[in-house]
Parts: sequence; C-alpha cells; structure tokens
Amino acid sequence: MFRLSVVDHVRLNFDRTSQNYMVHARAAERLAALTARVRIGVLVLMGVATAAATTSLLDPRRPFQITAAVAAGLAFGAHALYLAAGVEGRVNAHRSCAHRLWLVCDRYRSLLGEMGDGLLDPASVLQRRDELSAQVHAAYDQGFSLDQNAYEGARQMAEDASGDEGATDEPRDVLPASLHSDGETPAQNRPVQH
Repeated sequence: MFRLSVVDHVRLNFDRTSQNYMVHARAAERLAALTARVRIGVLVLMGVATAAATTSLLDPRRPFQITAAVAAGLAFGAHALYLAAGVEGRVNAHRSCAHRLWLVCDRYRSLLGEMGDGLLDPASVLQRRDELSAQVHAAYDQGFSLDQNAYEGARQMAEDASGDEGATDEPRDVLPASLHSDGETPAQNRPVQH
C-alpha cells in the first residue's frame, strides 16, 4: 500500500486533468478535420451534379442526366448523414470542455507554484484542491450524450498510449517520478490528515 501526500494528490489531479484536456483537444481537432473533409466532399459532389446538369441541358444525353442525378443524390445523402451525426455539436462540446480544462490546468499550476513557494497554509491547500476538483467535474456538466462512447474510447487510447499496463489488484504508485516532490516516492512523504 502507498500513501499520497497532498502535494502528490494535487500533482496527480493536475496530470489527469492535463491528459483529459489533451483528449478533448485532439477529439475536437479530429472532428473539425472530419467536418472540413465532409464539407469539401459535399461541395465537390454538388459541383459535379451542377456540371452534369448544365451539360445535360446543352447535350441532352442520358449519361449526363444519370451523372447529375447520382451526384446530387450522393451529395444529399452525405449532407443528411453529416447533419444526423451532429459532428459540429461534438466539435463545439469538445472545444468547450478542453477550454474549461485548460483553465483548470492553469489554476493547478498556480496552486503548485504557491505550494512550492510555501505561500499557502495546509487548510488553504486542501480548500483550493477541493475547489479545483469541483471545477474539473463542472467542466463535464455539458452533455456528451452523442459522443460519450467516442470520448471513452479516446480516453482509453490515450491511457494505453501512455504505457498504462493492465490493471492489477494491488494498488500502485501511478505518479511518474518527475511528479514526486523532491524525488521522493509517496510512501516516503509524510501523510496529511484530512
């Protein structure tokens, strides 16, 4: 069993919040790129449909009419799927969440700096830590109902990519050595009563 000091707990929460910020920022970027590709695809299909329809007016042969109908149908179908999926709403939700998490990360950095400089008493540290935890939870107050599975998948991929091996029944030190205060492990730190 290991113990976490308050400093290590704040650093761990800051690290997790930073990871969640990256997950949401990357998801917003990925979905925004998808949105751009879909829009360009629909625009190209509409251009083909317009060119084929114009050509069929000048030269009323069957292939031009079929091409115009097929291109217009594909453009309509792609745009309908795009609207039904609500990709733009997902992009906005991820961007908004990432923005909120970035602000909380900045507040965590500020708290860690003030703690490192010895500017805060233990009660203030505990109060600020709890307020920051509440702000992280408040960042998720907006809905991710349509994208919740995608978010969970992205979060799991981020954890897997960071080298998070399979879970064991034994508690383990999840803080990297660089996040420990003065290079100590949590078991060496003095526990703080809550």
